Amino acid sequence: MIFDPITVCNLELQNRFVRSATHEFMAENDGTPTSRLGDLYEELAINEVGLIITGYSYVLPGGQSDNLQQGIYDDRFIEPYRKITERVHKYRSKIVLQIVHGGRQADISDEYPVPVAPSVVKDGHSSVIPREMTEQEILEMVEAFTRAAVRAKAAGFDGVQLHCAHGFLLSNFISPYTNRRTDRWGGSIENRARIVMEIIKRIKEEAGDEFPILVKMNATDGFLPGSSKAGLGLDAPECVEIAKIFERTGVCAIEVSGGIGEAGGVTIKTAINSPAKEAYFKNYSKMIKSAVNVPVILVGGIRSLSIMQCLLENGCADLISMSRTFISEPDFIPKLRSETVKKARCVSCNLCFDPAGIRCNFEFD
Repeated sequence: MIFDPITVCNLELQNRFVRSATHEFMAENDGTPTSRLGDLYEELAINEVGLIITGYSYVLPGGQSDNLQQGIYDDRFIEPYRKITERVHKYRSKIVLQIVHGGRQADISDEYPVPVAPSVVKDGHSSVIPREMTEQEILEMVEAFTRAAVRAKAAGFDGVQLHCAHGFLLSNFISPYTNRRTDRWGGSIENRARIVMEIIKRIKEEAGDEFPILVKMNATDGFLPGSSKAGLGLDAPECVEIAKIFERTGVCAIEVSGGIGEAGGVTIKTAINSPAKEAYFKNYSKMIKSAVNVPVILVGGIRSLSIMQCLLENGCADLISMSRTFISEPDFIPKLRSETVKKARCVSCNLCFDPAGIRCNFEFD
């Protein structure tokens, strides 16, 4: 099944392989995408990746979370992105822009000394205390995501993915751990998901019903020290209800992930050296897939062809998403197809997250 074509949203994909969004450290200081990003995505397209999801692109200047992160907060980014999408579209791959705001995990600077979040909840990883957003700021954020999606469409992207995972702003709203509001943006599951629902509705109004909107969502925030006192993080069964809300609102595919910064070691696990350690969010994705009709994409340490096949056959996912594997082996799919290999060579050392630009830095024998 892994090599079979599939329709996701209205996109005809050549196979079930997805390149999961990864921060590449390849933009200019102001977020302008560079030709290095085009080189990377074109290489993935040449090597038959069905769906390429870009590294996260911030929708407002104050929403940046890392150095050399790409942005989409201004119309001047449209043309550089268009050059990239044109390179990818020379091949059969589709490419989607992931859009994000850092929330309480955003970088602090002289211009933006205090990050914004739904509630004033200290980040246990960075010790940063964010500022609670006002109603007006939330509405402005909805518009910032909407304008970002419109720019993505103008630049030739095949859709956008809303980053609702890993402790960034939309994840902050969804999680009861970081959202303690008592107004219409907090409390119930529906209220905590409201900002995402409003963004989806507005994108459809401005970019059209046919423009694909995907989400990457946390199924679990992970273990949060002291959370029993401060409010539990997101986990099952709430994540299933949130996925159903997203589907009802118009999302056409859901990528299942997990973890926030202060939970530590949940999102990008190391030492995946046996099949038993692969696909560490598979139980969540199976629950979500059983509850929704849109395609479910699973990420999280997937390395072996046999595991990929099992995940698809056993109803855990419709597509397989990988990041570190494609950093180590951009030509992994042709190798699998030719039966040269049956699993990725990636050892999950995480040395690939290089501030000079992602690349495999492991020294293989």
